[in-house]
Amino acid sequence: MKITGITTTVVNAIHRNWVFVKVQTDQPGLHGWGEATLEWKTRAVCGAVEDLAPFVIGEDPRRIEHVYAKMTRFSFWPLGAIGLSAVSAIDQALWDIKAKDLGVPVWQLLGGQVRDRVRVYTHLRRAKIGAQVGTEDIGAFCDAVQETVEMGYNAVKLGFVPYCGHEADLRDILHVEKAAHAVRERVGPDVAIMTDFHGRPASVEAARAFIEVIAPIRPLFVEEPIQPGNAAAMADLSRRVSCPLATGERLFTPREFAELAELRAVTHVQPDLSHCGGLTGGRRIAAIAEAGQMGIAPHNPMGPVAGTVALHFDVATPNFLIQEEAVGLVPWFDEIFDHPMRLQDGCWTIPGGPGLGIEINEAAAARHPFEQEIVPALDAVLPDGTIANW
Repeated sequence: MKITGITTTVVNAIHRNWVFVKVQTDQPGLHGWGEATLEWKTRAVCGAVEDLAPFVIGEDPRRIEHVYAKMTRFSFWPLGAIGLSAVSAIDQALWDIKAKDLGVPVWQLLGGQVRDRVRVYTHLRRAKIGAQVGTEDIGAFCDAVQETVEMGYNAVKLGFVPYCGHEADLRDILHVEKAAHAVRERVGPDVAIMTDFHGRPASVEAARAFIEVIAPIRPLFVEEPIQPGNAAAMADLSRRVSCPLATGERLFTPREFAELAELRAVTHVQPDLSHCGGLTGGRRIAAIAEAGQMGIAPHNPMGPVAGTVALHFDVATPNFLIQEEAVGLVPWFDEIFDHPMRLQDGCWTIPGGPGLGIEINEAAAARHPFEQEIVPALDAVLPDGTIANW
């Protein structure tokens, strides 16, 4: 069996363009899907897929480790977020092809089923475009959280922390405290709450100030309390606070995750399987995390291929904790995708079909072509005009 072609399909989803990668083979009807969505880097990622094609075309798609090595070693230059996103999508598609060829679900190739359901969490109102509510009106914010839970979820991730610099403003700290406690009172103890700082605090002390007022509501974790890439600073923060920390969506290599494990810097890691080398890279990271007694909570606010890939990964990963999902991000989410992400009692059910079990209606996808995304980060400015971390 040989790979004969690699193509990209771009679908505009308002704040991001989904980048789907199709790997074709010389076997009639046998192809695989992957997703390389990287917010606001669509053109670059599509170009990276084209650049990687010569390394891949003509290879046997079932030799996944071999093809992965060609893409990551022959490139000479470290690939970074853009190149590794392209690698990730191609890698995902190879697993899809191999599992289809064998007639088994992808999770079977990853070691087999280790759980009967996959717990998921969503964002406020499932992150539906135009339906978001800020924390300025705490009552309205709590109403939206309750509405989200009533959609069938028992876990939700929220944004409490405003843009900030090296110092956390006392008024902001007190407001975050009030909002966090109001949410916990509204939903009770049976709903897991996570909060994403997005790396907005520019110092350990600023992050600690916000975490201290959130910690009493017992969040499942605080995500990216500081900017990624400084494992020592994250470990320092972790020792100073009394709730679990998580990071990893903007880390890409096993070495970066090994640093977190060596320093016991966080409780959970959040690799993104569309950026960290696909399922091949994700498996290596999961093993590192398990050795470091860290849970895995994969990042995924993207499209349905990324979600489906994560589902198969979660089914077979022993130290899996919870999965971020973005089903329903746009109203036509289910119209052009046949996918296996089925919500039941706050969890996804286990898929049983061959491969990833997802197919894209390419004609329908063409109705949502590439557009320049709306970039919400453009308003990330502090009162004095300083550009903040979004």
